[in-house]
Amino acid sequence: MSTVDDLLTHNRTYLQGHGHRELATEPALRLAVLTCMDSRLDLFGALGLDLGQAHLIRNAGGIATDDAVRSLLLSQRLLGTRSIMVVHHTRCGLEAFEEEEMQAELEASVGERAPFRLGAYRDVDADVRATVATLRQSPFIDARDVRGFVFNVDDGGLREVLLD
Repeated sequence: MSTVDDLLTHNRTYLQGHGHRELATEPALRLAVLTCMDSRLDLFGALGLDLGQAHLIRNAGGIATDDAVRSLLLSQRLLGTRSIMVVHHTRCGLEAFEEEEMQAELEASVGERAPFRLGAYRDVDADVRATVATLRQSPFIDARDVRGFVFNVDDGGLREVLLD
């Protein structure tokens, strides 16, 4: 069986114990979290969140891409979120490569460079600050409550990044 088949089997077991539960579409805490897709981040567990309480918007690096801004815009304007947490993390894969090198590899293997920034960085705090600044400067985001954090993947701790 494949991994997907194993997950489908798990889902059938999950349904038996889950029961019917209708949650509001709007997140109860009026919170959206922009974070990385890294599989080591258990933000529901680390923050004590439950289903229906917050939107989690995930991409490689948790950066404020056009699509992340689109998702946050819809989260705020359609579904009532007010606070945004930007959560990056320690030992991220984006710290381990060179953007220009990867773009050159793409050009050599597929004939063109990616038309978007891949998101390589060296300083996680600086990257959090840049993401928060992008959101705060966006005309599409209500930026009154946007804060940035670094999640430690080794111990689960969350540290706020103070903005300059």
